[in-house]
Amino acid sequence: MNYLSPSEYEAHGLDATTPEAWITAASAVIDAHCRRATLAVAQYQERLRMNSSRGSVRLTYLPLAKVAPATSPIIAARGRYSAPRRGESAWGEFGSDVAFAFGLPGVWVEIDPSNADCCLETGELTLTVNALGLGFNELEVIYTAGLEILTEPIKVACGQLARNAQATPALNVRAGKLDRMQLFYFSESLLDETVRSLLAPFVAQKVG
Repeated sequence: MNYLSPSEYEAHGLDATTPEAWITAASAVIDAHCRRATLAVAQYQERLRMNSSRGSVRLTYLPLAKVAPATSPIIAARGRYSAPRRGESAWGEFGSDVAFAFGLPGVWVEIDPSNADCCLETGELTLTVNALGLGFNELEVIYTAGLEILTEPIKVACGQLARNAQATPALNVRAGKLDRMQLFYFSESLLDETVRSLLAPFVAQKVG
């Protein structure tokens, strides 16, 4: 996905005749730097370790986004029951005995997305407690995240990247296409401090 349209070139310091290849390449560098396929809304699948005593986990790609007609960004989820410690079950030792008797620890179960509370901005996902007080130690989640409307910082960063690339002698456009491998080779020099600061809120970071 290109983060600048031709009508926006001049407003972001680019010549109106700038080949689209420069914008395509700059957009690809942005995606790579942010460690995601696109900054637009897309579907992701993650398998995450979970602290069973906390009952929540933080998803990597932000912000979470609802895609109509869905009412939640969570498409599907399943969790693996952890082994309860004695006395930590809502039903005391009885709950722990039942869990072990039916071999629940280690079993994967489907989770109703409507039972998962999530914060769109922070990506924190909180699950309701099992009737026996059992928690999960691992989750698999399929969800949607990204920006429905591109923000100005992303457009400014794209324009700056394209200008940086044009000013780098080793880079050039041939037949309307940019050598992507060559571009990524120079990506560290293209991503100046201004670009990094503009993109900082969009870089995907796994929370342990």
